[in-house]
Amino acid sequence: MNYGLHYGKYPTVLEGYCDANWISYTKDSKSTSGYVFTIGGGAVSWKSTKQTCIVRSTMESEFIALDKAAEEAEWLRNFLEDIPSWMKPVSVTYVSVKTGRFNETLMNPRCSRHHVHCSAYSPATCAMGALEMTGQALDRKELKWACIHLILCIQESKKSTRRFVGLGSRSATIPRRSYPGITVQKMLMSKQNKAVWKKRILHLKGDRKDFEFVKTSLAAEGFDVVYDINGREADEVKPILDALPKLEQFIYCSSAGVYLKSDLLPHFETDAVDPKSRHKGKLETESSLDSRGVNWTSLRPVYIYGPLNYNPVEEWFFHRLKAGRPIPIPNSGIQITQLGHVKDLARAFVTVLGNPKASKQVYNISGSKYVTFDGLARACAKAAGFPEPEIVHYNPKEFDFGKKKAFPFRDQHFFASIEKAQRELGWTPEFGLVDGLADSYNLDFGRGTFRKAADFSTDDIILGKSFVLQT
Repeated sequence: MNYGLHYGKYPTVLEGYCDANWISYTKDSKSTSGYVFTIGGGAVSWKSTKQTCIVRSTMESEFIALDKAAEEAEWLRNFLEDIPSWMKPVSVTYVSVKTGRFNETLMNPRCSRHHVHCSAYSPATCAMGALEMTGQALDRKELKWACIHLILCIQESKKSTRRFVGLGSRSATIPRRSYPGITVQKMLMSKQNKAVWKKRILHLKGDRKDFEFVKTSLAAEGFDVVYDINGREADEVKPILDALPKLEQFIYCSSAGVYLKSDLLPHFETDAVDPKSRHKGKLETESSLDSRGVNWTSLRPVYIYGPLNYNPVEEWFFHRLKAGRPIPIPNSGIQITQLGHVKDLARAFVTVLGNPKASKQVYNISGSKYVTFDGLARACAKAAGFPEPEIVHYNPKEFDFGKKKAFPFRDQHFFASIEKAQRELGWTPEFGLVDGLADSYNLDFGRGTFRKAADFSTDDIILGKSFVLQT
């Protein structure tokens, strides 16, 4: 069989295509660049070669590939200029960079070092979460699943030179307790990336309530910064602080649920807190950190949504939309709430790292828009490509659901101001609600994965009542 290149008369435009394969060979940790240029539909220049430096992210390898392609494009364009019979001026050169879904979403260039605060030193950082890379599983219940996105953002932000527990060149994660795992490799990581990470991660597995284990494990490694993603009680902080007397920063994931219910909204960081809240342990943790004289920062998310959500917030709507069922919403449906995308929360965690403005400060973190319950149902349908949903309103006081939860949100207005984080940190959410819900659906539920199987038992009770008012 004969092979050859065929050149047509048109188009007479120099077109280029480039791509990169990040660390395709783990023994030398080198990435591969490749490009091809065509004129008239046929290739005129092409190359595939290993990159000469070791990069720490897919984004870096893509930029290096693009740089090499740009050099070749410039040479080819100058060459065409020197051909007497070539049409002048030489047409614009088009260069297409191929990026996969993984690069466009989880390893997002928007998380690069140019958009986050970077300090000059390289401290070791400990993330107290429930991330297990070696076992390919995430403990779903106690994990603020922002942990995985936080790791990805920090890696992409060039802070990977820091020593991390759970993050960066060395890591450990300490689960609170064991729960059935969910596969990470299928959803977030390629086999190639996972193999690289496996070599760079030290996983300390144990019970977080085993304070002696926590203290001795962290003291043996030594870390400068702690990310506490799943802490709930103040006594959980003491062994960490005792183990790390030279700690430079403690970054804590709290909750906007600590605020006292109020008629004056949105909630600000200076608002009264509820000492009887189910999140009172987080309040006590903040007080404990302050009393120990630690340089701490606390983030208070409202409702979080996004891929791998352990709390079935958007999943609750997706199950009903997929089944073509009505969506039961308590009372009028005009209750206002607020959701923040997990990747925006992860960027906030990165932004406060080593940032002097964040010292001993609390920040509300969520989306920039508020939404009604009815509006959220419609937004989920729009994001996932389902028809306009049928919404059924009901009075919760007329039903006895036992211990089952009929609706995933608290039946009240609940939202917070993010002005302080925007003003002091320069952080702002990048995901609109519909775009963020689409991201969550496409990377999780739309792939057939979810945390909880559909349970419509409470829906059937509501819909079976003759006095239910329907919209």
